[in-house]
Amino acid sequence: MKRFSNLIALASVALSLSGLAHGADTKAAKPNLAAGEAKATAVCAACHAVDGSRGLPAYPILQGQHPEYLVKQLVEFKEGKRKNGIMMGMAAPLTADEMRDVAAFYASKKAPVGTAKNKDMVALGEKIYRGGIAKKGIAACASCHSPNGAGMPVQYPRLGGQHSDYTKAQLTAFRQGERTNSVQMTAIAANLSDKEIEALSDYIAGLR
Repeated sequence: MKRFSNLIALASVALSLSGLAHGADTKAAKPNLAAGEAKATAVCAACHAVDGSRGLPAYPILQGQHPEYLVKQLVEFKEGKRKNGIMMGMAAPLTADEMRDVAAFYASKKAPVGTAKNKDMVALGEKIYRGGIAKKGIAACASCHSPNGAGMPVQYPRLGGQHSDYTKAQLTAFRQGERTNSVQMTAIAANLSDKEIEALSDYIAGLR
């Protein structure tokens, strides 16, 4: 009985130490926004603007994007799962902590507000985004990215307000097999025509 009691005591101590270690890890994992801002200013601002706002149309708007999604993309650039000469080079030296901090910094900013520019394409873009294309087996974009383009944290990125040029480029890259880090998006884009991609990209830019 004494031996059994000693084993229980040892197990309790082990669990307690494990809890303390877990608490320390959780505390250490908290993002450092100041460090994220400093790294973003030094490394990312030339293409994405200081706060990840509108920047150049060829580059994505990062402000208000889900941090989990940003970290995932940085990791996949670093590992070569997502191909882009510039971003692979930028992500290569980043540590896990730096990725987390930069992502948290951009996520802390207010999500962008954009506008659709092609009034002739709005109806088609809205129809695809909200209802999909049944005859092609394409689900509604809203089912994953939400009706207003806000996306779903951890799972799906925010799209609303994104540069139409960038969205168009990514859908085209998925369709052509140049971007391969999402099986789901590759399957969807494979069945989109140039006109449908154009309409979707413009409509998404105006979502809010």
